[in-house]
Amino acid sequence: MVGVTGGIAAYKAVEVCRRLVDAGARVSPVLTSGAQRFVTPTTFSAVAGEPTRTSLWDEPEPSPHLALAQEADLVVVVPATAHLVAAYATGLAHDLLLTTLVATRAPVLVCPAMHTEMWEHPAVQANVETLRRRGVHVLDPATGPLAGGDAGVGRLPEPGEIVEACAAALAGPTAPSPAGDLSGLRVLVTAGGTREPIDPVRFLGNRSSGRQGHAVAAEAVGRGAAVTLVTASDRHLPDGVEVVAVETAEEMAAAVLEHLGGADVVVLAAAVADFRPKQAAPTKLRRSHGVPELVLEATPDILAAVVAERRPGQTVVGFAAEWGDAAAGAAGKLRAKGVDLMVANDVSAPGTGFEGQTNAVTILAAGMELNVGLRDKRDIARAVLDAAVVQRRQEHPRP
Repeated sequence: MVGVTGGIAAYKAVEVCRRLVDAGARVSPVLTSGAQRFVTPTTFSAVAGEPTRTSLWDEPEPSPHLALAQEADLVVVVPATAHLVAAYATGLAHDLLLTTLVATRAPVLVCPAMHTEMWEHPAVQANVETLRRRGVHVLDPATGPLAGGDAGVGRLPEPGEIVEACAAALAGPTAPSPAGDLSGLRVLVTAGGTREPIDPVRFLGNRSSGRQGHAVAAEAVGRGAAVTLVTASDRHLPDGVEVVAVETAEEMAAAVLEHLGGADVVVLAAAVADFRPKQAAPTKLRRSHGVPELVLEATPDILAAVVAERRPGQTVVGFAAEWGDAAAGAAGKLRAKGVDLMVANDVSAPGTGFEGQTNAVTILAAGMELNVGLRDKRDIARAVLDAAVVQRRQEHPRP
């Protein structure tokens, strides 16, 4: 079932519906009264090949919300307004879409889209966290141009990303976050792709968006941890996360080592550049000056530095972006680096890795290998922290 609410991004829901139908899904569209101010039921009926539902009272079934709720294998709301998120979080059920959401036992994917100030409002963030704790999949909005000429976080992700997130939600149930199981712990997280300057306007970098590391930070603070995030990415985070902004691998290494001593759990999710220009040009390099010869040198190995400086009782989690057989490459790094957990993902696989909203990983520890199929990156963050909690309990059992 595809639910559409009254936001300007409702037009993208037509393409989401079309792609789902092309993938073989039977789609039942449900439009709120607000959605019908932007798009028409006729459009969705034509694309889906199914009648579009708009009301609790004008449908042929006596209880249309129950029929929809029981038939659905997945309910996706695209776009989800701040009003929808708030109503769903508090259990309000005053129209067909909300009554279906409250009644369904199928996986639910909510795709918020709104202006930046609305998305960042504490009430909206609290409602989103409530939904996530209950096991609802929430696809974070993208950053980009918004209605009214502004730009920022709040833009609905592109239809292809939403369809990938639908597949991830269908791949398996999402367990609610164990509330408070990280209370009293300090978690240090890294995120983003570092930028190594070539000259004042150019840099060597990678395609990392920082979404995975930011998702780990958001999940950790939602579970009661005191979180410090060292990041090279500018993405929104819920209140309670201490953010240290960096750009280069050297800056990230310095910030991590500065905060390492107080951390109980360290999750190194950043995509750190392996090499940097040995000498950055002081002014912009110009074509007229000829092709520059770049001499590269290795950047600091942050994971190795953390392991060398770690204190007793710390749990260290590394990330390994591999191309191809992720588990095999990460297993070698697990042994070589001396970390407690290594999270491997094959960035060559569809729907995983850099830039996208979803990921699939293998979590390795001594004597353990856990495959986590395609999921929203917040769900991946939950699985990583679950594994870290289990690891700590094994190493530090309670009397």
